[in-house]
Amino acid sequence: MVVYTFNPKKLPVITRELIDFIVDKRGRVRVSLDMGITFDYVYVEGGAVRIGGAEFLLSDLMKLRRDYVYALVGGKLLPVSFFRGRYFYKLYPVSAYEAPTLEISGIKMHRVVDMTPWQDSSEKVSVLGDLRGKRVLDICTGLGYTAIHALRRGAEVVSIEVDPNVLEIAEYNPWSRDLVNIDIIIGDAFEVVQDFDEAEFEAIVHDPPRFSLAGHLYSLDFYRSLYRILTRDGRLFHYTGKVGYLRRGIDIMKGVAYRLRSVGFKVRILRDLRGVLAYKN
Repeated sequence: MVVYTFNPKKLPVITRELIDFIVDKRGRVRVSLDMGITFDYVYVEGGAVRIGGAEFLLSDLMKLRRDYVYALVGGKLLPVSFFRGRYFYKLYPVSAYEAPTLEISGIKMHRVVDMTPWQDSSEKVSVLGDLRGKRVLDICTGLGYTAIHALRRGAEVVSIEVDPNVLEIAEYNPWSRDLVNIDIIIGDAFEVVQDFDEAEFEAIVHDPPRFSLAGHLYSLDFYRSLYRILTRDGRLFHYTGKVGYLRRGIDIMKGVAYRLRSVGFKVRILRDLRGVLAYKN
């Protein structure tokens, strides 16, 4: 197994919403430069602001785009984004002081309309029950929010991510910094889980890409592997997302539930959480 060494950058990050807040202020202004985790002060004078030891004209900062997070790198504010291969990766802010989401080629990886990405991930983990002292597998790390929620609930967490580019973006995200305390395995989850022992995990969170991009992570063979590595009475929460309701006349969520039952799980469809909760007998 290839284990990823997570290296959080711990740089000041800002959004256009933060600039809107300080543009009319003067003197010492209390703000957060890590998207709401901690608070400090910046100094606004003469149409300029000092951030992390660098000075910027407010007129220039007002040109920043609202759909990007910017990190202070070498005295310059640079968007946390890049093209790699066919895909465009970026941190997408939902608020100046909330956890951002990951966007890949225009597709957001969390719910952002009716709840924050942090709340979205918390709900996915909460259905697994008491995790204190338990070993939890998080499939598809992303920004690491579900893994971090499980960690904070007292679990020992292992996470799997197929795309190192995603983790590179996460290293700039203040809300992802606790990933340093989590073992992250790089690889296709379908293959990685074959190397785990039988009944190695007491809970699993499975939050795969949409079916059209990773159909093998919705397959009977993959679900059999998850059943094998889960302890008796262990829980699996399988997120399907909004498309799980209906896609081209096919209810994906019902299909997931059917296949999970076929390999031995007891299941409950949780429409409000956009996923399926499964129990190993």
